[in-house]
Amino acid sequence: MEPLTFVIALMGCADSGAVCRQQRVEAHHYASAAQCEAAIPAALYRNTDIDYPVIEARCRQTSQRWADADGNRNNRG
Repeated sequence: MEPLTFVIALMGCADSGAVCRQQRVEAHHYASAAQCEAAIPAALYRNTDIDYPVIEARCRQTSQRWADADGNRNNRG
């Protein structure tokens, strides 16, 4: 079973914040939801170039993909 990790997804939203679309996902992976959430303010600061009235960030759970000796990516689980 693979270890779970978390990434920060950055969302561009309408003025009301009701309609949001994912704009990018930061490359850094976090070992826990708490570490990910603590990194949200800095991620928002780094991504002020997103062209929407409101920018939100959310932590998303993911799993790491491991490469075998030949460099082929495997998704264990």
